Amino acid sequence: MKIGKIFFYLMIAVYTVVGLVHLALPERFLWIMPSWMPYPLFLIYLSGVAEIILALLLIPEKTRKIAAWLIIAMLVVYFVVIHGAQSVDFYKTGNKYLWLTLVRLAFQFLLIRWAWLYTHTRKSALQKE
Repeated sequence: MKIGKIFFYLMIAVYTVVGLVHLALPERFLWIMPSWMPYPLFLIYLSGVAEIILALLLIPEKTRKIAAWLIIAMLVVYFVVIHGAQSVDFYKTGNKYLWLTLVRLAFQFLLIRWAWLYTHTRKSALQKE
């Protein structure tokens, strides 16, 4: 199996598993939610469902491109609304976990780049095999 295909299926697995964790253990994500957001538990469940659906929509070639763009949109929202806001809050309050939020912000760029690979219609490693 080619490396491109391995990363493709790994991406599907990652978003599916993370989505399932949102549904099974939502309390693990409550600390990330900004205090000003309404219905944090509902939003955690919603994001878990969205991650699972988008992961599954990556599988068919017909929906892959739009699923990848929607994953990017979701990650940008997470970056700005949740992780960015939390980083600013942690900076202002001197929270000892500021470093963790900054690492997570940087990681968002990698996830966006990974999803971006599947927004193209060019011949990819997936189609060559």
